[in-house]
Amino acid sequence: MKPPRAWQRMLSGRRLDLLDPTPMDIEIEDIAHGLAFVARWNGQTRGDFAYSVAEHSLLVEEIFTRQTCADAKWQLAALLHDAPEYVIGDMISPVKSAIGASYGELDQRLTAAVHLRFGLPAVLPVVIKKAIKSADKISAWLEAVQIAGFSEAEANRLFGRPDSVLLRGLEIRLRPPAEVRADYVLRHGTLLARLSD
Repeated sequence: MKPPRAWQRMLSGRRLDLLDPTPMDIEIEDIAHGLAFVARWNGQTRGDFAYSVAEHSLLVEEIFTRQTCADAKWQLAALLHDAPEYVIGDMISPVKSAIGASYGELDQRLTAAVHLRFGLPAVLPVVIKKAIKSADKISAWLEAVQIAGFSEAEANRLFGRPDSVLLRGLEIRLRPPAEVRADYVLRHGTLLARLSD
């Protein structure tokens, strides 16, 4: 019996094997396109456009940079923190818990391939991973309160209360996917250029 197909054809023409992803089959345009069309919160947000994973990733990178003043290499890691979701979607935490360890293993394989493709270590240093997770939680708090219908008290319980100074000037933006996709690719290019300086 023939094994089930485990690869996805991308718009770039690449075929990404989800069970054995290689850096050569990863293109930033595919990531940006996929993430710009994947809705966070399973689409349960206010507004005329879904809040995309690409928009979330741009916000996480901005928060991470504010918190750490890290160099471009780690800013790039923050931008790419949810990159695997361009092929596996954005599963909310309760679904990830229900699926169990196999989801995490798939995510780790894809993350390692994405990192290697763009000159990052396959596995990030623990301190960087923790800082990105902290920025991710702050973004989740903002999203929960501003567009997902959570009260501040509920968001505080789930994500922790962020420092109000850190939040200054940050806003959730709902934009057309094509616009978000272009900004994601642009930010990626800017950070890559800084790496090669």
